[in-house]
Amino acid sequence: MGATEAGAPGPLELRFLGTSDSMGVPRVYCSCTVCKEARETGFNRRLRSSLLLDGLDADGGATLIDCGPDWGRQMEAAGLRSVRRILITHAHFDHIGGLVEWADACRYEGRKGTAYAPAEVILTILDRFPWLERWIDFMPCDEPLRLGSWTIRCWRVHHGYNGYSYAYRFDQEETATSWAYCSDAIGLDDGMKAPLRGCRLVILGTNFYEEPHPYETRSVYDVKEAIELQRELRPGELLLTHLSHDIDLMRDYGLPAGMAFAETGLTRRLGGSAKPE
Repeated sequence: MGATEAGAPGPLELRFLGTSDSMGVPRVYCSCTVCKEARETGFNRRLRSSLLLDGLDADGGATLIDCGPDWGRQMEAAGLRSVRRILITHAHFDHIGGLVEWADACRYEGRKGTAYAPAEVILTILDRFPWLERWIDFMPCDEPLRLGSWTIRCWRVHHGYNGYSYAYRFDQEETATSWAYCSDAIGLDDGMKAPLRGCRLVILGTNFYEEPHPYETRSVYDVKEAIELQRELRPGELLLTHLSHDIDLMRDYGLPAGMAFAETGLTRRLGGSAKPE
């Protein structure tokens, strides 16, 4: 077992602070229908993907999955002034671009934050930003990690043309509750799919409804492929994030039961005495 932090079993609240792909919506250069609507009414406006975990352990304090360049705006929108720890999926800019701002916030508060990530991801981050260690403790989580009543495991997944990423699975043994976060993946083999089985909730990245680009140039599942994956994995619920400007949240795509697009501010409560929403 990896590092441990004490805590009592309880419900965990998940809140989506951002649900966009790497470029955000609207694209500054784009005048498509979705980007126009995002500028005018904001329903499709979305920041880079990030998930807030509240109640992960009894000590309190916010935990995030990923820290992209929209971190400051997301914190302001969520009414948060500090974050205790961050889990990092991979070292692409849209997932780590906010670490510099977080480090500065930690410096101002006179305390160090904690970032958990696989060892190879930490090495990549510190190769680019070696001074981040002054205000962030980077902790490898290649072995299972225990935070409160949750056991957290990560595993490497195909990120297509963009190399690799990591997914995270959370298990609360006392309530037999499991959920997983897999924001950047495509073409998962059976071994990579295995930890996604038996989950009450799976959060999966999908850039397009049906991506038009050649498969060898792609890096994330599309929605039609996610539908097939849902049929195979049969999670209690499948929420789609990492959405490009191809996805119009005002449109009815006829998604199957148990599947939905994640919108900014969407919450789910899992584990403890909470009933799934």
